Amino acid sequence: MITISGGITAPKGFKTAGIHCGVKDNFTTPQPDKLDLAMVLSEVPCTAAGTYTRNVVKADPVILSMQYLADGKAQGIIADSGNANACAPKGMENAIRMANAAAAATGLQPQDFAVCSTGIIGVELNIDAIEKGIPTLVSQLASDAASSDNAAHAIMTTDLKKKEIAVRTEIGGKTVTVGGIAKGSGMIHPNMGTMLCFVTTDCAIDGALLQSMLKEVVNKTFNRVTVDGDTSTNDTCIVLANGLAENPVITGPGADYDAFFEALRAVCEYEAKMIAGDGEGASHLLTCTVQGAATEEKAEFMAKAVVRSPLVKCAIYGADANWGRVLCAIGYSGAEFDPKAVEVKFRSQAGELLVCTGGQGVVFDENMATKVLSEEEVEVLVTLTEGQASCSCWGCDLTYDYVKINGDYRS
Repeated sequence: MITISGGITAPKGFKTAGIHCGVKDNFTTPQPDKLDLAMVLSEVPCTAAGTYTRNVVKADPVILSMQYLADGKAQGIIADSGNANACAPKGMENAIRMANAAAAATGLQPQDFAVCSTGIIGVELNIDAIEKGIPTLVSQLASDAASSDNAAHAIMTTDLKKKEIAVRTEIGGKTVTVGGIAKGSGMIHPNMGTMLCFVTTDCAIDGALLQSMLKEVVNKTFNRVTVDGDTSTNDTCIVLANGLAENPVITGPGADYDAFFEALRAVCEYEAKMIAGDGEGASHLLTCTVQGAATEEKAEFMAKAVVRSPLVKCAIYGADANWGRVLCAIGYSGAEFDPKAVEVKFRSQAGELLVCTGGQGVVFDENMATKVLSEEEVEVLVTLTEGQASCSCWGCDLTYDYVKINGDYRS
């Protein structure tokens, strides 16, 4: 498996585009340079799979997409940024109008589209601007890297970094490509943080198998990310597989299944880490890896507790090697373990530092600790002595800017 350029248009038969249509112009100062409407379209019908927010309060586009993709089929995605169309007047009506407009402009049926929205909650969607913009959007659909770039930017809200990747592997003697774009920066604690991820592939795979595989991959990637502990109303991850690679259809376990699983996981894990590192106001990507656990589930509980801890996040921001906060977090994680058999290290490109062994602190070089924790990517490594299981979860530090961004989000 190799990483390639091209993003979501790298797989055969997919086109995309992103434009400005003025989604937020009805309640804020117009930003004509902000792309805010995106479409992903396959030349042929696709096997489709989706995972969605577990928040009881679901945005109407999420509910509609769940309905439209229930048969495991789709051909495109229409998405806006700037307005979540959640808990908003005429929410379902406007979500349906988005699908209808996409269908009318492409000659397809509304049910061929997943509908996604992200942005402010509780404000009526500027559907007139979207309907007016969709024909222009469709006219700009293309399969080049620039179009994937535009679509990746068009789904961003408070994101500072584009999140885009493509990988290529061989399945059944054929070259198979998986590409993806994602957005997410705040309200991130996926339980499928506001996050969207669109994945395309030319792989031929059974629909039910793709759905179960996506669920497993999401659990091992996006559901191991937390920025602020808030699960969005709009979280959605959708995979479209059009089969144009002409590989033998994957119908069950085996070498082909494993190869595609790893490609899909690679795309989703990359996007998950990008979301964590681009958390609102973040200055560090924080990874916690727990190893030597009896089960992967236990390791996940502990690792997620560390990256979710506000006190750990503040310590990482301040480059403070406060290992006691790490022990505190794993202690309330819900996992049973022997506190006297825990080792903690901090690690980054600047080096690795042992700060706790046998559940107690050790003398360490504070200057070295500051160097290690000042790097952009920092890892907390927790080692147990129970077994061979391990898990990594991802988050970010907690900065003053997070409060500033969310203190005036609606403006």
